[in-house]
Amino acid sequence: MATTGTSTPRERYRAQVRAEITRHAWEQIATAGASALSLNAIAKQMGMSGPALYRYFASRDDLITELVREAYRSLADTLGTAASSGADLAALAHVLRDWAVTDPQRYFLVYGTPIPGYRAPEDITAVSSEIMTILLDAGRELTPNTALTPFDAHLASHRDWAGDHPAPPGALHRFLTFWTRLHGVLSLELAGHFTGMDFDPALLFTAELDGLLSPRS
Repeated sequence: MATTGTSTPRERYRAQVRAEITRHAWEQIATAGASALSLNAIAKQMGMSGPALYRYFASRDDLITELVREAYRSLADTLGTAASSGADLAALAHVLRDWAVTDPQRYFLVYGTPIPGYRAPEDITAVSSEIMTILLDAGRELTPNTALTPFDAHLASHRDWAGDHPAPPGALHRFLTFWTRLHGVLSLELAGHFTGMDFDPALLFTAELDGLLSPRS
């Protein structure tokens, strides 16, 4: 967690401890999964008492929120940097895959199975929407469906996930197809379901991407 030049020693110490707690949390998630996250176990690793650690994170959900916020912010910044450099939708899709492959547990924390009993606060939804906006802006190259479907009509009045983006329902439908199919391939790869199938998952991802971006008649 970044600190400013005007922060006090106490604030800097608190930020350092919180950063160490989140580091241990990521390590724990990597070995046991997010649902097994334990503040008491982290406190033991750090030589702290449970009550002492709770001064930095009030609850398990508070810590999970920090981790989710870190993950979404990392992806939003990574995609935003690529988009500002002129990356098109295909390039951004590969940026997403590279980000996910580098740290699968971070990917699964935000795009995997929901953690039982956990509900993310609204500010997390805002960062998620930022990611979608970056991709939707790049997705202007997608050719909208030529004929409206019942789902297109449904999207006309259920588009909160797209924020204020001006894309018409047909284009939103095409983008959702792109989004869900890429995540399907990526999730299967990261979960190890292609292990032993004797092909390169990166090439499958590229082939799926090429098919999704090809013009439709």
